[in-house]
Formats: sequence, structure tokens, C-alpha cells
Amino acid sequence: MNSKLKAGILRQRTELAEWLGGQHMLAFLPALSLAGFWLGGEMTLIAIALGLPALYGITSTRRQALDPDGPLPDLIDAAATPDLAQQMIDRALKADMATACVLVEAEGLDTVARRSGDDAAQALRSTLLKRLRGLTRRGDKVVRIGDSRFMVLLGPSIHLDLESLLTLAERVQRTLEEPVSFETGSHYVSVSLGFCGSARLEGEPSGAQLIEAAQTALTEALSHGPSAIRAWSEGMRAERRARKSLLDEVEHALTKGQIQPWFQPQLCTSTGRISGVEALARWIHPERGIVPPMEFLGALEQAGQLDRLSEVILQHSLTALRGWDASGVEIPKVSVNFSDIELHSTHLVDRIKWELDRFGIPASRLGIEVLETVIADSPEGITARNIVGLSQLGCQIDLDDFGTGHASITALRRFTVNRLKIDRSFVTRVDRDEEQRRMLAAVLGLADRLGLETVAEGVESVAEHALLSQLGCDHVQGFGIARPMPADQLADWARHHAQRIAGAQKLGRGAG
Repeated sequence: MNSKLKAGILRQRTELAEWLGGQHMLAFLPALSLAGFWLGGEMTLIAIALGLPALYGITSTRRQALDPDGPLPDLIDAAATPDLAQQMIDRALKADMATACVLVEAEGLDTVARRSGDDAAQALRSTLLKRLRGLTRRGDKVVRIGDSRFMVLLGPSIHLDLESLLTLAERVQRTLEEPVSFETGSHYVSVSLGFCGSARLEGEPSGAQLIEAAQTALTEALSHGPSAIRAWSEGMRAERRARKSLLDEVEHALTKGQIQPWFQPQLCTSTGRISGVEALARWIHPERGIVPPMEFLGALEQAGQLDRLSEVILQHSLTALRGWDASGVEIPKVSVNFSDIELHSTHLVDRIKWELDRFGIPASRLGIEVLETVIADSPEGITARNIVGLSQLGCQIDLDDFGTGHASITALRRFTVNRLKIDRSFVTRVDRDEEQRRMLAAVLGLADRLGLETVAEGVESVAEHALLSQLGCDHVQGFGIARPMPADQLADWARHHAQRIAGAQKLGRGAG
């Protein structure tokens, strides 16, 4: 046998045995048994039946035998880390010292794999592991516990306070984020870290508690990333529990109908009449009252419930529109916000068409609000097809938060956008800031040349409202006009507003 090939086989033998002995092989056992019996008869079947359990037992023993005093493999199962941490804690307690766990997440390895191949990504992992080991002491243990996650268990030490651990974390981050050059080019990753020292945990902590605390800190770092560092604290645990409680509670609220749309009117600047309303999700909590959307939308996204939220908001909005029609309140249309996750649904257009047919409401009375960033980031694919399909259905497409993303003029035409919703950052203090006024005028001029209507968000004062009318903005919306309100209150507001408009017109004719 070729010596090079033999060396390669010997080098991979342990990894192959571990893979064959893994629990995932249980899923293939029936197929292997059938194939063995078909190809080799009863003796082969017996060999498979006896061999796989024995192999799994050998590799399981190997996994259980991880020892912080001896050399560790480059990659270990994350399930083995609590035992490894426990052994390190026991050593530290025996010496009346402390230990710590640092978890490192290298973000960007998937991009390297996609662009340069799996071999380049694997080489980058090996380089990061080598760099990480070069930063640590002889008694520290450094392993990889996932495709992009590394763990450092620090050997027993007297000085492992927060300041020293933070200094270590910053040094690790700087070193790992230095570019790595291969034949495929230079590669970069961003590194987030979460850490916890055993001295920060109450009582006599277990290895599982130390690992869990470091994971909690890393999760917090990743939520504030890229390139964030977080140290575990007791408050972080309480916050995590609160998030879990919120997650359970908000799913229950959605099921029980506590989350419903409130409606904010939009006025036509030419006539002063209501030109439409925007549906905004509100959680009416039985104890806490009105919960702001920023507190629960993230929880719904984390729970994978944004599609369900859009269904609820759409159904309530169409119900409100039909109710306003029945009571003689003139509301031309209602606009509903759709996130990029919802716009990625393959059945979105059919679902909305079915809902419109069910309520007997023409598609022209439904506005679909899409963030500018969604259009900028989704020039092709299912999201683009959904937006085009909704436009062809007859729905009005509103580009929300215009001016904060990078949608091109070509994208505005291809997606058949009907209205630009000018972000509130362009509107604030426009009556007092000349530069702000010029910027807003430029946006309105662009929309006019493209034949698009405009609606300004965040109008807070009569002066802003008046100036927007003078500059040619078609519609306005904001607290200076009306705050979001339930459907029945909007009906009352709309009646009073219609009376005010009629009174102003009568006064104008009398003065003439």
C-alpha cells in the first residue's frame, strides 16, 4: 500500500470509528441489516448486529474518558463539556483556586465555505484553534465544540477576577479577528465571546452550571454582535428567565386574541380627508395593560409566530374595514405591515386572495407595507415574486421607511411600488431645519418624477403638517394627527374628523 495513503488512513481511523459509532447510525441500522442479509446472508447480519453496538460502546467509553490532565482531541462533543468542566472545577477547589469557561463563536465561517469551499473553511477552523491555543497557558484546555464554536477551560488560578478575564477575552478577540491568508485569498471572521468564572457562581458550582453560564453570556453577546463580549452575571440569568416567560406568554396572548391591530389614520394633504389607516399590532395585557410592540415582536419572531401574527392582523383589519363600511364610516383602505419572513411564504399571495374573497373586499383597499431593506436585499426569489404577485392581485404596495435602505430606482419600478412612506427621520424638525427641508424636498421630487405617491410618517406638529403640504407630500400620518386606536374608537374619530372637514369647507365658502 502507498505509504502516503496508509498514513492518511491511519490519521482518519479514529474519526471514522467515532462517526460509525455515533448515535446517528441507529437510524441506518434497519437498512444496514437488510443490506447485510441480502449480500452476505445470516453471518453478515450477525456481524452487523454485534459489531455496531460494540463499536458504539468503544467510542462512548472514549468520550467519557476525556481528562483535562491529558491531551484532548481538536473536536469534542458539546455534550461532554460539563463533565470536563466539572473535573476542572474539582481541581480548582482542591487547590483553593478558581477556573473559568470562555466560549468563542467565530461568525463568517459559513460564508467562507460557501465562497471558497469546505476545505478552506476547515483550514480556517484549524488556524483559529491553533491561534487560540497559542494564547493560553499550559494548564488551560482549548477545544472546538461545533462548526464555529470553541471552548477554553482555564486551569486553576488565583487571579481570575472580572478584569483579568475581560482582558483575556479582548486579547482572544483581537488575535482571532486578524485576517488569515490561504491560496483562496484572505479570509476574515468576527468573533463574539461569552465567559464566566467559577468564583462568580454561588455555592459550589457544577461543571454544567459553569458551561450554562458561559453559554448564556455568549447568547447575550451574539444578540449584540458582531464582535461583542459579555461576562455572565446573575442579572443575565434573570433576564433570560424573563425572556423565556415572555416567549411563553406572548404565544398564549396570540392564541387568546389579546394581540390585535390598532389603527392610525393617514390624511390627504389636498382635501384633509382620511385616505387610509395603518394597522399596528398591540398587545392588550390583562395585567400590564398595553405592551409596546418592541417588547413582543422579537419574542414572536423567536417563536416562529410572525406568520400567525400577520394572519391575525390581516383578519382583524379586514373585519374592521367591513364594519366601518356597514356603519357608514368612510375608510378607503387599510395598510398591513409584512416582514421579510412573512414575505418568504410560498402561499402568501393565495392566502391573501382567499381572505379578500372571504370578506368581499377588493384588493385595491388593502395596502401591503414592505420595508425598503427587504426590496434592496431581495431582488430575486420568492420574496420578489410575492411582492409582484400581490401587486398584480391589485394590492397597493407601500415602501416603508424610505430613505433608510438602499433600494434602487430600478427596484422601485420592477416591484411596482405605489407609495413611498418617508421615514420619520426626514420629517422631524423639517419646519426648523433648512438642510432637512432640502433633503425632504429632494425625496418628494424623486417620487413625483417616478409617478409615486408619498406619505410622511412621524408628523408631530401643525407646522410640520403645513410644510409637508406645501412641499407636495400627498399624505401625512403621526401623533400630531392622531395616535393609533382600536377600531371602534377610530370610527368615532373618523366621524368627528369628517364633521370638522365639512365645517371648514362651509366656513370657506361663507368667507368667499
